[in-house]
Amino acid sequence: MFSLSLRMTRRDWRAGELRFLLIALIVAVAALSSVGFFVDRMRAGLVRDAHQLLGADLLVGADQPLRPEWQDKAAQSHLHMAQTVVFPSMAIAGEGDTARSILSSIKAVSDAYPLRGQLKLADAAGAADRVADGVPPAGSVWVDPNILSALQVKVGDTLKLGDKSFRIAAVIAVEPDRGSAFVNFAPRVMLAMPDLAATGLVQYGSRVTYRLLLSGAPAQVQAYQQWLQKTIDDGNIKGVRIESLESGRPEMRATLDRAEQFLSLVGLLSALLAAVAVAMAARRFMLRHLDACAMLRCFGMTQNQVTLMYLQEFVLVGLAGSALGVMLGFAAHFVLLEWLGRFMPPALPPASWWPAVQGIAIGLLLLVGFALPPLLQLRNVPHNRVIRRESSAPKAMSIATYILGVVVFTGLLLWQAGDVKLGAMTAAGFLGGFALFALIAWACLKSVQSLRGLFDNQSWRFAIDGLQRRPGATTMQIVALGLGLMALLLLTVIRGDLIGAWRQSTPADAPNRFVINIQPDQKDVVQQKLMQEGLQKVQLYPMIRGRLVQINGKPVTNDSYQEDRARRLVDREFNLSTMRDVPAQNTIVGGKWYDDSKPEASVEEGLAKTLKLKLGDQLQFDIAGQLATVPITSIRKLEWGSLRVNFFVIINPAAMKDMPQTWITAFHLPDAKAGLGNVLTRDYPNLTVVDIGSVLKQIQDIVDQVIAAVEFLFLFTLTAGVLVLYAALVGTQDERVREAGLLRALGATRKELARAQRIEVMLIGSVAGLLASSGAAGIGWALAHYVFDFEWSFSPWLWVAGGAIGIACAVFGGWAGLRSVLARPPLQTLREA
Repeated sequence: MFSLSLRMTRRDWRAGELRFLLIALIVAVAALSSVGFFVDRMRAGLVRDAHQLLGADLLVGADQPLRPEWQDKAAQSHLHMAQTVVFPSMAIAGEGDTARSILSSIKAVSDAYPLRGQLKLADAAGAADRVADGVPPAGSVWVDPNILSALQVKVGDTLKLGDKSFRIAAVIAVEPDRGSAFVNFAPRVMLAMPDLAATGLVQYGSRVTYRLLLSGAPAQVQAYQQWLQKTIDDGNIKGVRIESLESGRPEMRATLDRAEQFLSLVGLLSALLAAVAVAMAARRFMLRHLDACAMLRCFGMTQNQVTLMYLQEFVLVGLAGSALGVMLGFAAHFVLLEWLGRFMPPALPPASWWPAVQGIAIGLLLLVGFALPPLLQLRNVPHNRVIRRESSAPKAMSIATYILGVVVFTGLLLWQAGDVKLGAMTAAGFLGGFALFALIAWACLKSVQSLRGLFDNQSWRFAIDGLQRRPGATTMQIVALGLGLMALLLLTVIRGDLIGAWRQSTPADAPNRFVINIQPDQKDVVQQKLMQEGLQKVQLYPMIRGRLVQINGKPVTNDSYQEDRARRLVDREFNLSTMRDVPAQNTIVGGKWYDDSKPEASVEEGLAKTLKLKLGDQLQFDIAGQLATVPITSIRKLEWGSLRVNFFVIINPAAMKDMPQTWITAFHLPDAKAGLGNVLTRDYPNLTVVDIGSVLKQIQDIVDQVIAAVEFLFLFTLTAGVLVLYAALVGTQDERVREAGLLRALGATRKELARAQRIEVMLIGSVAGLLASSGAAGIGWALAHYVFDFEWSFSPWLWVAGGAIGIACAVFGGWAGLRSVLARPPLQTLREA
């Protein structure tokens, strides 16, 4: 039986019956396996570099100086120790008016750093690297290549950090424990720990992360970890986190998990559309094998033998298509690495075989769910079809077979999502979107029917009749192509429109510079300096760092909340402030502003909602060891889009008069005075001047890289949509050949019929394009209105672009699927009928 199946497979391949089925499978498997290979290598890199990602066996991080007793305990446990201090500050090059500065991530390291892994240096950007011998020598720094290009300096030049100047001794090629926190996206400047004090950069109010790196025997490390965790829990110590080899940088693993889920679901949309094409191709295969199947039954083959023969043929095709899809996915994952690899460990290990096994399994599952149902109908072909050609073909897939496809698809969703709730919601979204698009497409077809009488041209009438004769296939073509187009429009045109709308919603004079870390004795001179430069409306605000420790007398811990954002908020220090009047762009929406006669607090409404706070609640803050208890007497709504200085919590001045504080300001600096930032950091080295434009550009570059990777995956989606269009057209090819032969026999010219075909596919493409544009515009409006909260204006070019791309894709698919319809002479067609 297998040899017969092999011969049938070769015959069908030569006849072109299996090629489209193979292509659809390749696209589906490639879309998912490209993500599989990408994630597999990333995970392998995280496992391989677990030591290096920490720089130690155990890492203790805190936003306050680490307690001496913790280090004493580590020494008693015979553990090796190293320390790092990381914070953002300005790096300055040049003197006088030619000085240039850039916001950098400063990292001071102790002698033993790193305890695990290797720090690698180079003599110039792009030069060969070498393993670092110790830490930067006294009076020198090692820098990222971006520092050299941004400040126009080279190795050997001078760089100023705060009050001290350093010599650039080398370029950092590999920093094992770089991490992914926002401060680490800024270019690195590394110096020795003894040099840190001389810079004068670490003062009260500085955003500093202190880390203690530990290594040693596994049992001793584990014992120390358990002791420290118990100490933290018993003392309800906040702002301290412990990272071990088991956790392996939890923030990077969490990011990778989210990326895997999202990219897999994007790939699954492509696989779903390709699966529809598989079902259509299998249906056409079944219709074209009715006569052959009847002959085999006449020659004595039983129903089971016929079923087994075709099953073996499809399994061979499935294995071949899945294997080719896996190879294409392996090649495609290098594109994802090109765009996303910068966020992950360097020199990733080779991929394992597991993604290939998954890809082949997915291909066979799709074949079972979507190709098997029409194939099984061949077993029901009667013997007498050989002599009674008028016997009807088996009916299209029954409800039971549709259910099989939905079950397989939902199972794949749950597998790829890795979460039942997320998978169920995504499945509902996919199927709901399909149903909505199908309903709209069907309504469009009905409306087109009423336009038939408006056209005198015979080709237009033929085209409209063709759409009406096959409403099911036409609707599926529009839906598949529309979904693929909508996905791409969302990431291209709509993304650009969202960014443009956000920029338009930002006032022209919105602050584009923030100056932080202003010490109390610098407040007046900094304000005077800004006024001398023509910035008359600059206002400085006090900033007080405090940690929320109690609400209504109950201690606040991570376990007090379930939501991630709430847990992050209570685990960090708040930037509190104090002032007499309600700040600009703030509106009281509950309670009333304080009169400064007693301790009171005003809380931002978003924070109140997240932490479930209400008027009258008593908040207790730990401010540099001093406890301050204040009731909430007002709730404020902020205009975050103004980019002005805003605070979650503002406390009346009388309650804060003895609390340590620094000052912050924000202002709009015209391009002509862009050098003022360099002047401020030159004259007051402890200040940090944040250029919002450059920060946003940095974030935008990162987002663009991620979106580029997603756009690449959506190309598979669009390809799958075109495949569905092609499959639907090819599936009706025999019927169209008979129709064309009859119409030509009745007087229609070949030119008229060719024009009618072009009009038909152009109508399909234009409807799909307009549907995709409308869907993308609707999602864009919803994002602008409900997520980003700014005005949205609909661009007519979106519909122009959607219609044009839809027509182009449809014309290409139509040419590929229908180019042979008019090649057969009418007489031959009528004889065969």
